[in-house]
Amino acid sequence: QVQLVESGGGLVQAGGSLRLSCAASGRTFSSLTMGWFRQAPGKEREFVAVITWNGRNTDYADSVKGRFTIARDNVKNMVYLQMNSLKPEDTAVYYCATTGSGLLTKLASYDYWGQGTQVTVSS
Repeated sequence: QVQLVESGGGLVQAGGSLRLSCAASGRTFSSLTMGWFRQAPGKEREFVAVITWNGRNTDYADSVKGRFTIARDNVKNMVYLQMNSLKPEDTAVYYCATTGSGLLTKLASYDYWGQGTQVTVSS
């Protein structure tokens, strides 16, 4: 079992920045791949970013490349999503999730999910 709790969401103007955090507990966090996903109203949940257990490999959705950065701290059992140059279309509930290993981008590959944090970007 892994418990995940996201924080850091909020309301920001277009062009602004936010940093999301995800606190993990339970299984050995440092051995797990961590991902961020988001779900906008009326849309399906989609992949945003992923980072492997050692932080050496990352991948991003095309829509956020160059603006978002995923990072992790295996000592603190935390994963972060730094979001810069935010756009109104980034408005969504953001979820962190975990899976065993690999640079996985599909929802079905992830075993445990947090409750989500709302990000709203105003124009």
